[in-house]
Amino acid sequence: MTDFALWRKTVLALVIGSVGAMVAIWINLPAPALTGPSIAVTVAGLLGLDLAFETRVRDVSFLVIGLSMGTSVTPEVYQSAKQWPLSLIAIVVTVTVGFFFGQLVLKRFWKYDAKTAVLSASPGHLSFVIGLGMDTDADIRTVSIVQSIRVLALTLVVPMLIVWSGMAVNGFAVPSAFMTLPWLAFSLALAALIGLAFKKIRIPAAFVLSGMLVSIVTHLSGLISGHMPQWLALPALTILGSMIGTRFSGVTMAELRKAFGAGMAITFVGISAALLFAGLLTLVVDLPLAQLLVAFAPGGVEAMAAMAFALNLDPTFVATHHIARIFYLSFFVPLALMWWGKD
Repeated sequence: MTDFALWRKTVLALVIGSVGAMVAIWINLPAPALTGPSIAVTVAGLLGLDLAFETRVRDVSFLVIGLSMGTSVTPEVYQSAKQWPLSLIAIVVTVTVGFFFGQLVLKRFWKYDAKTAVLSASPGHLSFVIGLGMDTDADIRTVSIVQSIRVLALTLVVPMLIVWSGMAVNGFAVPSAFMTLPWLAFSLALAALIGLAFKKIRIPAAFVLSGMLVSIVTHLSGLISGHMPQWLALPALTILGSMIGTRFSGVTMAELRKAFGAGMAITFVGISAALLFAGLLTLVVDLPLAQLLVAFAPGGVEAMAAMAFALNLDPTFVATHHIARIFYLSFFVPLALMWWGKD
């Protein structure tokens, strides 16, 4: 694909995503800058439009989202981090239980072969999962589509569940102070350099993590104060939502019908496990159920962290737990293939 063709597809996806965001704001969807573009671009892709995303556009949006997370770190957040060891243990349990029942459901009710079922049910780390699948006889196309349905469904279902159940309010809490342009430029440049280094050594969610780290350090040290300007934060969320939607570009309706039930099944299993263990954890830690649910729901790292930001939850907490989930899956998915991937 030529650079011009890729940029044309990227611009088209962004235009469609922006329209979706405006419609979502108009009808008051939860986290509209994220959910609206996801829906609009998904529909466009399924209708036959060839959409994609230029890597540099994606990475810049991840940097902005990461920097936005760190600006919310306060001494109170630092104090609440004392409760994180319990929640990090809980997310390992949540992932393991959800993974086990997800692959079991796909084997028994959708008759997937063992390897395809295990890889389709993995709660995240898609690029790693696909890489593992290349060395097996698993149906990689099915794995990719089922996993894409999971990411989209969680992006849409989790904020609706949280807002409509009353666990959190819809809409941004607009801050009163913003980073100045020189410090914003400095933060973006430093986070980009660190993100490139992280990417080179294959750290998951490299640019989100680098942005978050830079923002946390500069804000806790007092070097920088203020939040991410809305004129950057909202477009970054729109880009992320649009990018999620492009997963369905090139997917035929026949392929979608074949994989839809399986994708929704593992989504249901994942949300159920997240709700169960988040609810149990609230009995022993002083953390909001909504925050734990977003942290435990097996969606995309960037999407779930951005969702926390959009729902006025603690995005640092959420991002940390999702990165922990991805690291855990790096070790656990190969073991799951050995244990559960036998026909």
